[in-house]
Amino acid sequence: MAAIGTFFGWLFGTRQGVITLVVGGLVLFLIIAFVLERRTRAMYKNHAKSEDDWDLFDDEDGWSEFEGDNN
Repeated sequence: MAAIGTFFGWLFGTRQGVITLVVGGLVLFLIIAFVLERRTRAMYKNHAKSEDDWDLFDDEDGWSEFEGDNN
């Protein structure tokens, strides 16, 4: 039980422990993001764009419908 207390004392009480905690959290979240991205890409494969598909940035004319207001 003393070893656990010593470990948590090092983890939260020293600069190296806090850096280890932050870096470990970043690595953990990077791994989670990578796995979820791979699952999402496997589930929703890229397909050819059809007439029914829409895009948030689907302007062929210019910046926006209100481009004339910017003149």
